[in-house]
Amino acid sequence: MKIARFAKVSLEQFESDANKLLPGHETDYDGIVLPKRATSGSAGYDFYSPFTISLKPGESIRVPSGIRCRIDDGYVLEIYPRSSLGFKYQMGLLNTTGIIDADYYNADNEGHIIVGIVNRGDKTLLINAGDRFVQGIFKRYYLAEETEIDTLRHGGFGSTD
Repeated sequence: MKIARFAKVSLEQFESDANKLLPGHETDYDGIVLPKRATSGSAGYDFYSPFTISLKPGESIRVPSGIRCRIDDGYVLEIYPRSSLGFKYQMGLLNTTGIIDADYYNADNEGHIIVGIVNRGDKTLLINAGDRFVQGIFKRYYLAEETEIDTLRHGGFGSTD
């Protein structure tokens, strides 16, 4: 069953977010790779870094992936570090687990998936442009009994406060 589709954000959105979050980094829109599974049995879709990133121990950064994802209602995309980077560098996500809701696709920032990573280890973490650095897993979720919600999403991080 197919419940989602990855796509690139627009060039304008990618460059805008990259200039805000990673000033001075070269952008390569054509080099953005859509997430994909490494094997037929893989649950996770590997995300490829569009930038070369070097993080010293204790440093963190927010990485514009250049990716958005259309997701059917009733499903969520969860973002996790790749296990190899967690083991070797203690790389983690700033928000522990990234949650990409179905309605994020229509947010003001085109649903641009931005990944906050941190180096909790004791050696420098180097992620080259084109390296896989996080993975996304689609999961079904269920709702509790509640009153009807009709609020629409507009932004990204913290937009529903």
